[in-house]
Amino acid sequence: MTVKAMSAKEVTKKVINKESFFILDVRNESDFADWKIEGENFEYLNIPYFDLLDGVEEIMDKMPRDKEILVVCAKEGSSIMVADMLSEAGLEVSYLKGGMKTWSEHLEPLKVADLKDGGELYQFVRIGKGCLSYMIVSSGEAALVDATRMTNVYLDFAKEIGANITHVFDTHLHADHISGGRKIAEATNATYWLPPKDATEVTFEYSALEDGNDVVIGNTTINIHALYSPGHTIGSTSFVVDKAFLLSGDILFIDSIGRPDLAGMAEDWVGDLRETLYKRYRELSEELTVLPAHFMIIDELNEDGTVAEKLGTLFAKNHGLNIEDENEFRKLVTENLPPQPNAYQEIRELNMGKINPDEDKQREMEIGPNRCAVR
Repeated sequence: MTVKAMSAKEVTKKVINKESFFILDVRNESDFADWKIEGENFEYLNIPYFDLLDGVEEIMDKMPRDKEILVVCAKEGSSIMVADMLSEAGLEVSYLKGGMKTWSEHLEPLKVADLKDGGELYQFVRIGKGCLSYMIVSSGEAALVDATRMTNVYLDFAKEIGANITHVFDTHLHADHISGGRKIAEATNATYWLPPKDATEVTFEYSALEDGNDVVIGNTTINIHALYSPGHTIGSTSFVVDKAFLLSGDILFIDSIGRPDLAGMAEDWVGDLRETLYKRYRELSEELTVLPAHFMIIDELNEDGTVAEKLGTLFAKNHGLNIEDENEFRKLVTENLPPQPNAYQEIRELNMGKINPDEDKQREMEIGPNRCAVR
């Protein structure tokens, strides 16, 4: 049988469609435990590649005959060799093209909504890392929010829909992934916006994104209203778009809330986080649709693959928004923190413009899941 290469896009469709699927992951056990391809109806078997060098006979009884089988490794080489052995043993099997490296970098653009005056709002789902970025489009102009380093995806998509990128925003100085915002702004002559309280150490010019900034996209009144919302960082800024959508950055997620410690300031910023979530956001309409900058678990994806929920629903269901006692909130936020993101200090320095590692190093810095939320 011929071994097929399966793209990250094809696997993403299986995740969104909740298909039944079997993954044989041949990375080391620790790498698999830390980060894997997640799907609601996926089954997994983790057998390190080195345990299969003598053949696959011992795992044949664990291979399903009624499900598609995908072999996964870090960069694809090991998975091709294992897939070939399984194929020779009579199984129909595929391998993940580009391995987990490609899975980490895949962006899936999904339309969230049509806007009131003819524009559109798109969400780019970075399925393998849980990052979410946004493109707001109106009358041939586009604004980008929280773009990743895979800049060509946004540039190509804008070209495809006939839009010029005129504004690029980062809701805060990111620590878990490398921002593509400044690079895209340079490529398109767009204005690059960054909260000044997060930009005290940056080495480049930017436009100061502050509370009350209104940036109009296109010829219509799709206002992007900046709302100062500190807590994840001291400069964290949310956006209210078209009076209907709340882009919450890394302050509020569907199933959790942002962590305040990635600059080593948890004790100082936890009060800001509570004030944003329990006062500033409470003054907003509960009818706003929350669009966060990350998701933590695959269950947060909606039926169409988007990550979005009404603010009123989150006030009712999100545990982080329902802790009345301030000391209990402080304890939750400072004592229930997952491990720091991989290379987060280097990523912050890169996003400040202080270092400029090559592409392979950048890819290595981002390997692993995002860890922007309180557990």
